[in-house]
Amino acid sequence: MRLAMVGTGYVGLVAGAGFADFGNDVVCADVNAEKIACLDRGEVPIYEPGLDALIASNVKAGRLRFSTDVVKAIRDAEVVFIAVGTPSAEDGSADLSHVFKVAETIGKNLEGFKVIVTKSTVPVGTADKIKAIIAKHTKHDFAVASNPEFLKEGAAINDFMKPDRVVIGSDHPKAREALRHLYSAFVRATDRIHVMDARSAELTKYASNALLATRISFMNDLAVLAEKLGADIELVRKGVGADPRIGPKFLFPGPGFGGSCFPKDISALLFAGREVGIELEMVRATEVVNARQKKILGRKIVEHFGGSLAGKTIAVWGLAFKPQTDDIREAPALTLIDDLLAAGAKVQAHDPQAMDNVKAIYGDRVHFAEGMYGAVEGADALALVTEWHEFRTPDFQRMKLAMRTRSLFDGRNMWAPDELREMGFYYTGIGRQ
Repeated sequence: MRLAMVGTGYVGLVAGAGFADFGNDVVCADVNAEKIACLDRGEVPIYEPGLDALIASNVKAGRLRFSTDVVKAIRDAEVVFIAVGTPSAEDGSADLSHVFKVAETIGKNLEGFKVIVTKSTVPVGTADKIKAIIAKHTKHDFAVASNPEFLKEGAAINDFMKPDRVVIGSDHPKAREALRHLYSAFVRATDRIHVMDARSAELTKYASNALLATRISFMNDLAVLAEKLGADIELVRKGVGADPRIGPKFLFPGPGFGGSCFPKDISALLFAGREVGIELEMVRATEVVNARQKKILGRKIVEHFGGSLAGKTIAVWGLAFKPQTDDIREAPALTLIDDLLAAGAKVQAHDPQAMDNVKAIYGDRVHFAEGMYGAVEGADALALVTEWHEFRTPDFQRMKLAMRTRSLFDGRNMWAPDELREMGFYYTGIGRQ
């Protein structure tokens, strides 16, 4: 099929390259000329394992192209995907200005029947608004569908190629048929396509992210209680997760969640509820707990050193909101760095992928070490924030010699407390003694 992917952000690039890899003719279009020029040079503006190779192979095969000519991409396509950003507005709602702008462009340039698909995460009712905008500008027949993405940063290629579910939201038979055909290659072994109306599809996306975020905040809430009661949240987590009705995923306590999805989707869901007079209490609690949790490492470090970090050097391992990405949006590490600097500390940080993005925020107020051990050189404490693989089994003997004060704040509960204490380290994690 001939596809246009309007928007070359995270979703647009992954989906565009993925569809191309299954034999479709895909044009990824964007008004950002600098981004398109970068892609034409073979440079991928985001870090996602395997994405650069997937893009390169499909560009070479002639199935994937990049263009600033959005109008031509729309006119040439059978199916047009809207994959532009929907950031949070000041009031917490999703900013749909980019989505509606694309819808207007589509309406003004329809030359025959097309299927218009919203891939961006949008509030319930957006498909209806897109339909109205397009209809205002054209007399041609068209169909609108919602097809939310369920991609995990760091594992997006596998998620797209082997989806656990495909949600198609539309009442139009031609839209359902086109999207079923498009995804049939991805679900040959097991049909995991869920067809529903557009509003249900839009809500499915928000509900999924809110529920996953709630699991995280629930365990973080229990972690605070576990510390007060003398329990170990890691043992609790394993016991709870052994129940097949609950399962072990998204039960790991930590320094709070971040990223491009959970925080803004929770905010947008809360806003949607309030617009119709409903306060989503559990969703609101998830947001409140997460805001508190992001402060926990900074609080622990400041309290450990008597209320002030003046003259102290604190190392930070991990800046991205999760491993296998360079995405720092709403990252817990940013809250920690702000708290450490406010308490008078010198901060030395290392991350395998995200340092350039964080440096753009802090400049020379933070020292960015090329290696993980460079970050702990002369440090009074180390805070582990992001669970990159290389941080799991470091050389603790080397760290003992490099650090000035041997204090470890394990934000991911990755290390063994008893072993480290026997080695002479001060150790504290999240929700454990």
